[in-house]
Amino acid sequence: MNMGIVILLIVLFIVLLIVGWFIGTYNGIKVSDLKVSEALSGIDVALTKRFDVLTKMLDTVKGYMNYEKETLAQIVKLRAGMSMNERNAASSEMDRVSGEIKILAEQYPELRSSNNFVELQRSITDVEEHLQAARRLYNANVTDYNKKIVTFPSSIVAGMIGATSKSFFEAESQKRNDVNMQF
Repeated sequence: MNMGIVILLIVLFIVLLIVGWFIGTYNGIKVSDLKVSEALSGIDVALTKRFDVLTKMLDTVKGYMNYEKETLAQIVKLRAGMSMNERNAASSEMDRVSGEIKILAEQYPELRSSNNFVELQRSITDVEEHLQAARRLYNANVTDYNKKIVTFPSSIVAGMIGATSKSFFEAESQKRNDVNMQF
C-alpha cells in the first residue's frame, strides 16, 4: 500500500473517532438536560398534588371551626417559567400553611378525630414523601448534568453548545438548623 493512503486512512479514522466522541458527548449533555427538565416537572406535579391536598384539608378545617380561608392560590404559582428561587419560596410558604393547619388541629380535638381529617393527614404525609423524592431526583439529575458540562473533555462540547449549569432545589435556611424540641 502507498504510504499516502495509510496516512489518509489514519487521519480519517482519527477524524471519525473525534466526530463520534463529539456526537456522543453532545447527546449525553442533551439527555442530561432533558432529565433535569423531567425531574423539574416531577416537582411541579408533586407541588400541585400538595396544593390540592392542602386545599382539601383547609376545607375540612373550615367545616369544623368556620376558619376564615386564607387563599392558597396566592401561595402557589405553579406555572412554567418560575425560577428555582421562586419555587423554593412557594414551597416554603406551603410549609408554613401546612404547619398552621396542624396547629389548628391541635386546638380542636374533635377535628383530629374526624375520619376525613385523619385521612387527609395521611395524604399529606404521602404527598410530602413524594415531593421530597421529586426534589432528590431533580438534584441528582442536576448534579449529573453539571458534572458533564464542567468536566474535561465534555466541557469543550458544553462550551460550544452554550450549556450552563443548573440550580439545585435547596432547603430554606431555617430548615437547615437543628430542631429544638422541648417537653
